Amino acid sequence: MMRPKVYFKTFGCRTNLFDTQIMIKNLQNFELTEIEESADIVVVNSCTVTNGADSGVRSYLHRLKSEGKRVYLTGCGVLTRGEEIFTQELAFGVFGHSYKEQIDSLLSQKTRFSFKGDLEHIDSTVITEFIGKSRAFVKVQEGCDFSCSYCIIPSVRGKARSLPVDRIVSQVEILAQHGFGEFVLTGTNVGSYGKESGLNVAKLLKALSQIKGVKRLRLGSLEPSQIDAEFMELLEEPFMARHLHIALQHTSPKMLQIMNRRNEAQGDLALFERLAQKGYALGTDFILGHPGESEEVWKEAWERFVAFPLTHLHAFVYSPREGTPSSLMKDRISGNIAKERMRILQERVRENNHHFRQKGEKLWVLIESEREGGLYQGLDQFFNRIEIRSSDSLAGRWLEVSDYEAESEINRAELL
Repeated sequence: MMRPKVYFKTFGCRTNLFDTQIMIKNLQNFELTEIEESADIVVVNSCTVTNGADSGVRSYLHRLKSEGKRVYLTGCGVLTRGEEIFTQELAFGVFGHSYKEQIDSLLSQKTRFSFKGDLEHIDSTVITEFIGKSRAFVKVQEGCDFSCSYCIIPSVRGKARSLPVDRIVSQVEILAQHGFGEFVLTGTNVGSYGKESGLNVAKLLKALSQIKGVKRLRLGSLEPSQIDAEFMELLEEPFMARHLHIALQHTSPKMLQIMNRRNEAQGDLALFERLAQKGYALGTDFILGHPGESEEVWKEAWERFVAFPLTHLHAFVYSPREGTPSSLMKDRISGNIAKERMRILQERVRENNHHFRQKGEKLWVLIESEREGGLYQGLDQFFNRIEIRSSDSLAGRWLEVSDYEAESEINRAELL
């Protein structure tokens, strides 16, 4: 008897990507497919960080319903939109994060169900493969204790809690044995790792670096307040990727206060300058058009922004999220104004990135994908993409690249 085929659709962040791998690992009586059209069942791992994210998930669910697929909803959207989606019969079953390791029994149920779950769960599954990736994403913690005024995530992921270090080490050991050499540590708030036990991210990185086969460690987003002296001591270590993503969200002191952020603009700049002096590429998040971002505030923020040695930027226009303090604030900013401000920031960082790549640093590249015509793409230690033309197969290989052209958007090289 043929087993039903299951397709996983993942929206949102790296943490969701890892959660999808946990569900895949726990499939027993079903067959995984990476082709949506051939699936009997679609599991949608949702994102709810903005109202726009909710809309994207809902549109996808409507399409699946029109195609007659059996659909299940999980992820962060369960607590914000799960009941509504279940009532409208856009999903046969709805289940929260804490149920994902029971995926096999859930998909076997004959009647519709809606289980929200709890916000205290810690995964016990150890991932042995990471389907479709050359880098392995490893979730080290769950939840967030911050109370940023625009963010719904603490309400749907719960308080910060860490996975046991021995479980994380075991996870990485197994993946390293299966050929993975680069690991990306992810979580809702990675920098809060170990707060319950006296551990921290620096100690975890040291432990993982001792594992045979580990070549490079990357981190998800950190908060400025989480980078301490012990972490700074690791920056010269060869296992550290030379790129850090540190969430600023804004460079105006007034806006940081309105957003209920824990970072402080002047201290942020000093931190970024220290990191840049050590040769690091630096990225950040930035919200444009949050209530209170007047023309005067924007001009001050821009003046401060240009001083930051940023090479990467995840900028987005503020979208009110129901259930957050920011959604109730007045002094809304026009979307067109916010988009133009975002364009200005993006252009500045694009120029910074090009200038950074023109330094001609020797690159340590992990090849991640292959295209037609002998073209391969990968990421270097600075989290910059490079395209390499080669007459030999480079799939999954690590390469040291010294001779390359730093074009405006990408590095290019030939190995013929």
